[in-house]
Amino acid sequence: MNIQRFTAATSREALAKARMAFGDSTLILSNRPTEHGVEVVATAEETLAALDQDAGPGNPRRAAFAQRAAEPLSYKDVATKVEEDAAQLAMSTLSFQDYVRERMAKKRAEAAQAAAQDEPPARQLPRIIPPDPGPQKPKPVQIRKPEPQPAAMPAGIAQELHAMKAMIEDRFNTLNWLGQARQNPIQSNLMLRLIRAGYSPALSRTILEKLPENLDANEAGRWVVDVLERNVRTDARSASLTEEGGTFALIGATGVGKTTTAAKLAGMCALRHGAASVGLITLDAYRVGAQEQLRAYGKMLGVVAHLAHDKAALQDLLGLLSNKKMVLIDTTGLAPRDPRKLEMMELLDLPGIKRLLVLNAGGHGDTLDDTVAGFKTAGPQQVILSKIDEAVKLGPAIDACIRHQLVVRGVTNGQRVPEDWEAADSGKLVRASLRVTGASAYDPQASDLGFIFSRSSGDTPSEVLHA
Repeated sequence: MNIQRFTAATSREALAKARMAFGDSTLILSNRPTEHGVEVVATAEETLAALDQDAGPGNPRRAAFAQRAAEPLSYKDVATKVEEDAAQLAMSTLSFQDYVRERMAKKRAEAAQAAAQDEPPARQLPRIIPPDPGPQKPKPVQIRKPEPQPAAMPAGIAQELHAMKAMIEDRFNTLNWLGQARQNPIQSNLMLRLIRAGYSPALSRTILEKLPENLDANEAGRWVVDVLERNVRTDARSASLTEEGGTFALIGATGVGKTTTAAKLAGMCALRHGAASVGLITLDAYRVGAQEQLRAYGKMLGVVAHLAHDKAALQDLLGLLSNKKMVLIDTTGLAPRDPRKLEMMELLDLPGIKRLLVLNAGGHGDTLDDTVAGFKTAGPQQVILSKIDEAVKLGPAIDACIRHQLVVRGVTNGQRVPEDWEAADSGKLVRASLRVTGASAYDPQASDLGFIFSRSSGDTPSEVLHA
């Protein structure tokens, strides 16, 4: 299928370029605004005619396709079939409906013109003046009945057609974009590098679609790193947690290092402001040894750790510790879909309590997304990335922070208290995420990118990405 993409400052200029390429038989498939103006994807009507001929029952290509459909498909055949399906169905979009309406209007005009030519000319009759009938009774007014309207399309079918149209457009745009990316080795290598580092296809495609032209490999690599750094939000320009002070509740899933992180924050605050400036509270009454672990850390720092069984006890303890520079609340680790999570979140629904979500930096991307959604709070969500030293790939964690607009308040890189704590540095995190060494069974190859992107969701973070 001969499909070309045209870009210009305005829609009129882009359409003019398309008509120069295909003539009067130009068929517009899609158009969308870009940073440089308007982008139009077009082809010729002859392409559609060829597509209709290929769909005939006697076509040998159709018979070959039916024979291939009966055979089991390999991995590469599946990827090729996705591209062929998207190419064959690319006309089933809104532009195809416009084309059909235009063709039907032309046919009706041609039929009316032919009927007018075949009809014999009307004879000129002499004018006859009728006699005066005299006064007549007024004729009754004829009330015209409204013509029956065609039945409306059921809502369910309309939604399915709309979803099918959106899916076809998404596949066509994805395959078209992949075709251009394959022709640009710099863009293809950067795309493969981001995917191997653990970044999602949605974010990778959004970044590379904004990649400026006429950049060499080194400049393009630096541009991608700079975009990632600008989109990782940290507290580098504000006061640190120990300087800010206040009451912080550490929340998150089980085993992400909340208790150790609380001990590190308490230790840094004690070193800077003295042990009397820190208060420790634990709500973890489920896990065996949780209270003893926090109390052991508190004893090491010279801080007493208190236990709160319910909301009333928590309020009393917060009142007793109101003169402290920093009060840290260690909560029970719960899964995002655990029913007890709602009870714990309600327990923390008190004035002055700030919530810090602790995320395992080595977690899977889907797991991180589920955790962020399960512990979502009102306003900007603040996070601490734990276990940086255990993470093989930091890409999924950085990706989640960018897409969900999380504010990183610090990272932990070991078990030592309080030494293994670092301030959040977006440049350091991004550069570490792209330093992926060694081969992995989960690393995709260049030939796999078409399959990855053809199945990626259309939920791109273009509205939050600052390129």
